[in-house]
Amino acid sequence: MSTQLTLEAFEKACEAVRQVTLDTELVYSDYFSALTGGKVYLKPENMQRTGAYKVRGAYYKISTLSREEREKGLITASAGNHAQGVAFAARQFGARAVIVMPTTTPLIKINRTKALGAEVVLYGDVYDEACGHALELAEKEGYTFIHPFDDPAVATGQGTIAMEIIKDLPLVDIILVPVGGGGLATGVSTLAKLLKPNVRVIGVEPEGANCLQASFQAGKVVTLPGINTIADGTAVKTPGSVIFPYLQQNLDDVITVPDHELVTAFLDMVENHKMIVENSGLLSVAALHHIQCRNKKVVSVLSGGNMDIITMSSVIQQGLILRDRIFTVSVLLPDRPGELHKVSGLLADLSGNVIKLEHNQFVSINRNAAVELRITLEAFGTEHKEAIMARLKEEGYNPKLVRTNI
Repeated sequence: MSTQLTLEAFEKACEAVRQVTLDTELVYSDYFSALTGGKVYLKPENMQRTGAYKVRGAYYKISTLSREEREKGLITASAGNHAQGVAFAARQFGARAVIVMPTTTPLIKINRTKALGAEVVLYGDVYDEACGHALELAEKEGYTFIHPFDDPAVATGQGTIAMEIIKDLPLVDIILVPVGGGGLATGVSTLAKLLKPNVRVIGVEPEGANCLQASFQAGKVVTLPGINTIADGTAVKTPGSVIFPYLQQNLDDVITVPDHELVTAFLDMVENHKMIVENSGLLSVAALHHIQCRNKKVVSVLSGGNMDIITMSSVIQQGLILRDRIFTVSVLLPDRPGELHKVSGLLADLSGNVIKLEHNQFVSINRNAAVELRITLEAFGTEHKEAIMARLKEEGYNPKLVRTNI
């Protein structure tokens, strides 16, 4: 195996990245600890420079290059966080940086990458297509390619997170790490096992982009035929082939979580910790419901916080719907004065907060028999929603839930 990913290399990486990274101390979570029965800590790399852990691996990798390699110009492919890490690190070394990003990359990540002085090229729908184009440009223009994950030096830089976790929490039992291509999981699991062999390190992938899980099951690197997930930072079809042996040796397990659990995890983080964490960074939080945490000290690595406002608003809305805190109900009532007042009074008695009303007189030819009233309500949760529905039924309104659209 490589001369990287050794204890000596990790020590050098720690010294190097300390020059450019913030100290993201562990945050104890009362909320998730009560929920799981364990002691849950968060490693908030969403608060890191450039908003993600990726600056660690990018800076360390570039620090190991020769002056000639840096002077050729640096190129990489990334859905956003590695892009910003390379752009930031390249600026520190005075090197030119070209970043190829998928066309689906959120605008906030594109603009922040440009703001750090990098040239951005948009290509392909997913990371894998962007990476292929970046490699072509590297060969054509002579750039030095900085792989976002399939590089032992990059993985060594990412692994500095494990050094900090074990320093802050020496008795940690489980570390949960988001997985895209596997660079973060490689670095964290390898160093964690070197420092504390009995710690369990678990990789967490989106259900719709489980390339590492599929590769573990096959015993070799495989490429998924397609991917479908809201976790754009971990939307990777193929894990790193160079780092795969390290993952096989040091990662204890790989689990997956569905997208809808990332949506509700976002609400949990905002409401209970006042932190913005992007969908990929929430994988390690959603995973808490899938493992045995009781009486264990668990660290969830929050890998990044770069989420654009449009995505954020959509996730919040969907999260409120999934938690039954917003719902839409349809009732039929006679078209005569006072009927709307009766319904609104009933809802007020039950503390239902009306967000939107739609009154449709054309649902039936006989308006005296029925008009439709669609009410979008804010509730406290499932129990409150069910109480409202039951009361409407008792009053003879025959309520029906409809797809919420706010």
